[in-house]
Amino acid sequence: MKPILYAPAWLALCTMVTSFRSPLNLNTRYATANTYRLLVVKSSYELKVYDSSGEWLATYPVVFGNKDLGDKLMQGDRRTPEGDFHIISKKVHNKWSRFLLLDYPNAESMNRFNQRKAKGLIPKDAQVGGGIGIHGTWPNEDYAIDGYQNWTEGCISTKNKYIQELFDWIPVGTGITIRR
Repeated sequence: MKPILYAPAWLALCTMVTSFRSPLNLNTRYATANTYRLLVVKSSYELKVYDSSGEWLATYPVVFGNKDLGDKLMQGDRRTPEGDFHIISKKVHNKWSRFLLLDYPNAESMNRFNQRKAKGLIPKDAQVGGGIGIHGTWPNEDYAIDGYQNWTEGCISTKNKYIQELFDWIPVGTGITIRR
């Protein structure tokens, strides 16, 4: 008799644990009626999608490059840049499913880079880097996202099924804030 009493609680717990995203899926109603805003919170390994009114629509699990989660200092440090950016292009990617390219480096990130260089925090011959975006994983390697394994060179990576959703509904020009 007791196992029957615990079954509903167990089912509810399993549903909560696996429901990472909002039940409000990204769909054509939102794609045509709203603009989006993305927020990446590195400390919680989340990419959140908001509509133009600020309503939360979905949350996706993500991973990054360097495990210390600091701001990108220079090319090759494997860190994900922090600040405000925009998606400037979208393409199908032969390794990582889909790729949403960000406008890194922008004026804000170049200013921080040059200030750090002037203060001697990075080498004088350092380069700022580029090619930062949001993409999927290698085929059949979504487990890297489940295990929060930071593996990129500074990009943001999510599961292939999630990058497909984002690719389909998030337009070029969408703003994205990345913070620690």
